[in-house]
Amino acid sequence: MSSARIVVIGTGYVGLTTGACLAGLGHRVTCVDVDEAKVARLAAGRVDILEPGLAELVGRGLTSGRLTFVVGARAAVSDAEGVFLCVPTPMGAGGAADLRAVEAVAAEIGDVLPPGCALITKSTVPVGTSRRIADLLGRGDIPVVSNPEFLREGTAVADFLGPDRIVVGSDDRAAAEWVGGLYADLAAPTVVADAASAELVKYAANCFLAMKLSYVNAIAELCERLGADITSVTEGMGHDRRIGRAFLKPGPGWGGSCLPKDTHALLRIAEAAGYEFGMLTSAIDENLAQRDRIVAKIAGAAGGNLAGARIGVLGLAFKAGTNDLRDSPALSVCSVLSAMGAELTAYDPAVGGEIAGMTVVDDPYQVAKGADVLVVLTEWDEFRKLDWSYLAELMHGDAVVDTRNLLEPGVILDAGLSWLGIGRPRARERVAL
Repeated sequence: MSSARIVVIGTGYVGLTTGACLAGLGHRVTCVDVDEAKVARLAAGRVDILEPGLAELVGRGLTSGRLTFVVGARAAVSDAEGVFLCVPTPMGAGGAADLRAVEAVAAEIGDVLPPGCALITKSTVPVGTSRRIADLLGRGDIPVVSNPEFLREGTAVADFLGPDRIVVGSDDRAAAEWVGGLYADLAAPTVVADAASAELVKYAANCFLAMKLSYVNAIAELCERLGADITSVTEGMGHDRRIGRAFLKPGPGWGGSCLPKDTHALLRIAEAAGYEFGMLTSAIDENLAQRDRIVAKIAGAAGGNLAGARIGVLGLAFKAGTNDLRDSPALSVCSVLSAMGAELTAYDPAVGGEIAGMTVVDDPYQVAKGADVLVVLTEWDEFRKLDWSYLAELMHGDAVVDTRNLLEPGVILDAGLSWLGIGRPRARERVAL
């Protein structure tokens, strides 16, 4: 496909990555946001989002002239061939997706879109949103296309440029194929579907992953009760091509900007369709139970009583490689610990500032000073490389609770500490060979 004139509305994780990557593919892209200060920073090449490769891609787009940033959607879309909606769809009342931002943008630009311009929903939206937008526009000459994103924070650029698949859907097949053609240089499989099917794909995929994570956390709990080791169990499972290795690592629960809101949204979608999605409800309940099990582990390591216990926390972001705290399981665990009277000192290499219920420091060794328990809640690789003997000297207690199974137990034991992971036997001393 030749270069297309594209407008991307919204410059969050999805919008900025989409705009920068489409410009990198040779399209002429204008990114729009309502935040004037943010637009000024982006126009100067300053990217606030912690996302590997994104700042460099934005810089190249600006230098080439294929990427620009502006305030004001109406003027930006006047000559567009395709407009991507990349605005937030947060969890609203009762768990349903809040579409007010999507509808507001569609209403704002609807009368100035050029005839034939494709209006493309990149935001995660419920089934039926394409038709809802079309009705709102009231224009038969504007095709509405669903083009869900499958970007993971921390690898968003790599995911965009090396996707497993491109999904596009519309009741106007020619428009869907045109949007699919924007990605032609990526040589990825393209699934062209009707609008409802494309809209459901994102929810179906994310909720399957959430259920897989809840399942492995449940299996890890079973391992602890039966004396099995989750690492051996998941290795045995992962060799099965029908299952695969991805999303088989236990942890403190799943979170982030997508899985919590998407699971609740799909429940509401199913409810509206008259279907009781018990399997998904159980996955959500299991996720909450996992948080409580983690809190219980930490309480046990602190002697059974968290009131006044000094807990050192390593990791606050919902996953390594990002500074995103939205629905972070680490913060969820910390909030319960704090409510139970624990004194928390926390460190995360990508997170600073003030957070209620804890003291956030800029040095990982500070979290160990006088700590009764050290807890790993985010899987940052740098935690493996800490001087654990020095950490042991700083601690008051000797317990390390590793909710990500990140650390090498032998290293922790050699430092004179005990190690407690997830779904694995507690390590208090090396086993003689």
